[in-house]
Amino acid sequence: MHGTDPLNQSQFDIRCEWGLHGVQTLAPISDVIVIVDVLSFTTCVDIATANGAAVFPYASHGDAAGDYARARNALLAGPRGAAGGGYSLSPAGLLDIPARTRLVLPSPNGSTLSVATGAAPTLAGCLRNSRSVAAYAGRIGRTVSVIACGERWPDGSLRPAVEDLIGAGAIISQLGGSKSPEARAAEAVFESSRGDLGRILAACASGQELIGRGFSTDVDLSGRLDCSTSAPLLRGDSYLDMNSAC
Repeated sequence: MHGTDPLNQSQFDIRCEWGLHGVQTLAPISDVIVIVDVLSFTTCVDIATANGAAVFPYASHGDAAGDYARARNALLAGPRGAAGGGYSLSPAGLLDIPARTRLVLPSPNGSTLSVATGAAPTLAGCLRNSRSVAAYAGRIGRTVSVIACGERWPDGSLRPAVEDLIGAGAIISQLGGSKSPEARAAEAVFESSRGDLGRILAACASGQELIGRGFSTDVDLSGRLDCSTSAPLLRGDSYLDMNSAC
């Protein structure tokens, strides 16, 4: 029974957890899962799908990713900052992606969690689309689990990332129903940050890392609250904007 597991927050409608274990625990008992990877997988998904593109999440780069893209007649995004340009996990590089582009977007966090949700309807949420994603999630079902992806330490373990906690809280703040203490904590972090999102994202560890690598525009784009109306839903193996006419 769901209630016998103290870790699954099953007595509440709105839940919040971290990383792959959070997905594995909450997806089987949720009407909808929202994946949040603000810097920058879900921000990339928001921008690309709002333009009418389809985004295929894939866990990692390498030969297998190339085979996967070819089998789907899709372009394969490269690592951010790789020589030769092209699409990558840089939101700025996706601003002008044409409608109907099919893009495989590997990432160790947002993509990996997206493909782990199983049969649960899965949305890609970020600060840019928090209102529209929350509204769409509410139309799908009553129990909503918001998963903050976090980042990785050098040994591969989860590093909780404040930008994902804030992004999760932004979505949770617009969801009705009973909220777990974990969800309420994320919401409180967002509410305390909402007036200064740009500065906080630029000053946090992940933001500083990206700015140091020359991607300050990506950080700026990721911090724009509710500037987008996209609701990217994982349909089959790709994210599509459910609010787009494309």
